[in-house]
Amino acid sequence: MENYSIRKINKEDNQQVAQLIRAVFDEMDIPKVGTAYADPYLDLMYEEYNKPRSVYYVVEHNGRVVGCAGIARLENEAETICELQKMYFLPEIRGLGIGSEMMAVCLQSAINFGFESCYLETMPFMLDAQKLYKKSGFESIDAPMGSTGHDSCPVWMLKKL
Repeated sequence: MENYSIRKINKEDNQQVAQLIRAVFDEMDIPKVGTAYADPYLDLMYEEYNKPRSVYYVVEHNGRVVGCAGIARLENEAETICELQKMYFLPEIRGLGIGSEMMAVCLQSAINFGFESCYLETMPFMLDAQKLYKKSGFESIDAPMGSTGHDSCPVWMLKKL
């Protein structure tokens, strides 16, 4: 895909990011309760990630947000553990390698912030996402970590950075 860029979120991106995430939830029939869909700050992603050791990126194509992902400290865990959060892409850019690029940018940010491990949660039917996570070095773990509030996400993975 030509003419796309990965960049940090701007305040002006909030509405497009929230719409993108909700569209992917609707498309994949992901539960809306106990997942990122229900997070109270979904419409305020710029503000939520505008704090220390936290960053949120968007994929922009021709002035439109078509993907997103972020890194933040995993709540109620050691200071050395972060979480890959809210990584979603519209169907038109899936399978083009942009997810791998976004993953590399996010994990490098995590390392730059001084994190030693990265945690994530996902859904069992999101097999393409799980392939990307495994390819990036994430391994399945037996129980959730931290306090994400996403009790509807039963697949947990961890990567040493």
